[in-house]
Amino acid sequence: MPTTLSSASLNGFAMISETRTVVLPAGPSTIRFEGVAEGMVAVTAIVTGLPGGVIEKNRNGDLLSPAALIDGSLGNRVAISRTNPATGLATTENAIVRTRADGGLVLQTSEGFEAVRCAGLPEKLLFNSVPAGLSAKPVFSIDTNSPKGGSYRITLTYLATGFDWQANYLATLEKNPGSGRQKLRLIAWLTIANDNGQSFPDATMLAVAGTINVERDFRSLSDPLEARPLRLTCYPLGSTARATMAEPVHYPAPRVQADEDGEIIVTASRVSGVAALASAAIAMKAREEALGDVKLYRVPEAVTVAAQSLKQVAFLDRPRVDGTLFHRGACRPESRDGNDGRFSPVALWLRTRNDAAHGLGVALPSGKVAVFEPTSAGEMVLGEQSIRDHASGQIVELALANSRSVYLVCGPETEDRGVADGQWHMRDALVSNANNHAITLEIDLADSAVWAVRKPSGRHMISDGRHIMAITVPANSSRPLYWDIRNTE
Repeated sequence: MPTTLSSASLNGFAMISETRTVVLPAGPSTIRFEGVAEGMVAVTAIVTGLPGGVIEKNRNGDLLSPAALIDGSLGNRVAISRTNPATGLATTENAIVRTRADGGLVLQTSEGFEAVRCAGLPEKLLFNSVPAGLSAKPVFSIDTNSPKGGSYRITLTYLATGFDWQANYLATLEKNPGSGRQKLRLIAWLTIANDNGQSFPDATMLAVAGTINVERDFRSLSDPLEARPLRLTCYPLGSTARATMAEPVHYPAPRVQADEDGEIIVTASRVSGVAALASAAIAMKAREEALGDVKLYRVPEAVTVAAQSLKQVAFLDRPRVDGTLFHRGACRPESRDGNDGRFSPVALWLRTRNDAAHGLGVALPSGKVAVFEPTSAGEMVLGEQSIRDHASGQIVELALANSRSVYLVCGPETEDRGVADGQWHMRDALVSNANNHAITLEIDLADSAVWAVRKPSGRHMISDGRHIMAITVPANSSRPLYWDIRNTE
């Protein structure tokens, strides 16, 4: 389903662990891990399985790029190819790189010293090999000293930024919404985002739900690697007196393309649209496990987390969840809504309890939820909102949409309706129900820590620190309401 995950909102991180088999000679050697995440926090890297331990760890800070090729070839031979614009013939000769790639590039040829791309002729450089230490992928290297040679299985584990995940819920009602008991199907997906330029094929993936204590800013410890472009500047032809420089020649850095097409990859099949996701066959589901005081979701099969992409894997599918539809409005003392006699619409809500008796009973991590209702034209979105974490046993409430058939008007405060003690104030309201069925309405009256309520004309309860009055309004009718309220501060 559509998500709000983007490169700007990826505030999470991932712990990446990879195992490789290496053959080491006796004595000192260097192991290079190519293709680590570009968001790698190098100070968190741990290497296990080396018989000689780790002497030094280094994260290579320069990727393969035009500028890095020039700098790595300083003093070495390259080939320069030029095309004669009159004949169209290309000639190639050997040259030696005499300057770095931080301004004009100077080569030494058989004709002497000359600046590249300053004569107006089409020119390009050819390199016989990639200079040592350069790679198109981020590299993390380890220096070790093995007492004897052999084959070893080593594991590299580190934290990396540029990752995040969220839960996305799809709730589909079984019938047109009204009031009272309601069955629904609830599907939940793990949406994993990878903003790094590296893919992780056939990975064992686990998602941790909960608030983890993070004492360091990992983003500040993770310096993105830079593929430096080559920018050459030359004085205008025919003059060296003018101060204006010619437009620089820009060689864009190479980009690593994603291994898979599309933005969202669904394990079962590739589909588009929210409704299609709601009805898609679920090939596998992530299993819930405990990890201390948080929850862990383990994907049972190896998956590929592609570079700069989203992936969705189901972790919950409950076909028949018991819920209750009700309406909710407010007549708070600090608000004067409705004093002018105008009716205001109230909202339709869905309530259930996260337990086995209601068809749930699992941890529900925070995320986005979309609720659908069946219509003659197919399933339509009834409401969409964010929800917090819900542990097993807690009540779950979802605001769906403003009702077009139920309205509420709150009357002004009065002090002349037989209030004996002079501190209580009577409030009134009028509810109108244009539905062809009875509805349940819950009205938020006041903050229970500041206000006291007495003599309500409906069932009175305190929920989440609020005075609530619950009433039933018959079909196609109106009902007046009364209650007394007093400030306790």
